[in-house]
Amino acid sequence: MKKRGFVFLILSLFSIAVLAGFQRLVVPKYMGQVVEGNFTAEYYRETTPHQVLFLGNCEAYENLSPVVLFREYGITSYIRGNANQLMPQSYYLLEDTLRTETPVAVVLNISSMKEAVQENESYNRMTMDGMRWSSSKWKAIEATKTEGEHMVEYLFPVLRFHSRIKELEADDFTYFWERGTVSHNGFYMRADVRPAGEFPAERRLSDYSFSEQNWEYLDRIRALCEEQGITLILMKSPALYPAWHSQWEEQIVSYAEEHDLTYLNCMDHLDEIGIDFSQDTYDGGLHMNVYGAEKMARYFGELLKEIPGITDGRTDPELLAVWEEKGRFYDSMKMAQETEFAEHGYLSQFTEAEPSSDGS
Repeated sequence: MKKRGFVFLILSLFSIAVLAGFQRLVVPKYMGQVVEGNFTAEYYRETTPHQVLFLGNCEAYENLSPVVLFREYGITSYIRGNANQLMPQSYYLLEDTLRTETPVAVVLNISSMKEAVQENESYNRMTMDGMRWSSSKWKAIEATKTEGEHMVEYLFPVLRFHSRIKELEADDFTYFWERGTVSHNGFYMRADVRPAGEFPAERRLSDYSFSEQNWEYLDRIRALCEEQGITLILMKSPALYPAWHSQWEEQIVSYAEEHDLTYLNCMDHLDEIGIDFSQDTYDGGLHMNVYGAEKMARYFGELLKEIPGITDGRTDPELLAVWEEKGRFYDSMKMAQETEFAEHGYLSQFTEAEPSSDGS
């Protein structure tokens, strides 16, 4: 009986190992055209704390350089942002962050307020698959899952991605054990340039109200920051499209005034920031390239350095060494992208691909 039990145990462990290996193989690696699916998980590699936490969607992670913020102001920061990150997801990522550190300030990009529900399951997967399991992750999934999503597919991703076995690529084997780093403290770098062009006329809406859920989670973010003694700043990034309607702006301005919060709409400060939409965007005016993001970091640094509790981390030798290494990685990627763009007029890694849940 003991021998039979031992054999059963070995077979069980072997089956679990095979299943775990199969799951690791078929889950998307996000190391090709679409890299955003790695952003959430990369945060957990950090070894030093951050004074500033940025939260939001693509307007957060594409528009400000944490490396420049440290180089020029000594301010340590991280961007916990993802493609089409919803307000509930930002709240639970903040909650997740507070398990291990308490930043001095949180900068919340408010463009997510206009998104009432998730438009595509793939955005949820990219945001939440990399999040460590906790009550925060569970609640984030429950609050934002689409009609066709099920919690069990997050608990066991193999149930969602098993069909990828027919579509495996070289990256699935190359990054089977470990994926490379694709962001710079959450910042998505693009050194290519595509000047802003013309956009469709601004469409009138029948209702400009933000959803009750989004107001609820904005309140919860504010309350959590107050509880932890964190300065909360609301921010709208520079973007020519999609339109940010004046009716939306009025609601955010009113909310900030009511709760004595700083709100900065960067579109009102383009000259001060130095943004040139013929040079500082890689996609025609929707997002900043690295040059625009560096200008944003310099502008924001002037605001952040005045917040009580913000210090110059460059005076700490250990912290300085960590960020110098980050800077070398940053400079290396920037130079490689600049060289390729100068030679070919495009970056071969990136195409006009819509992110999908299978990583293609």
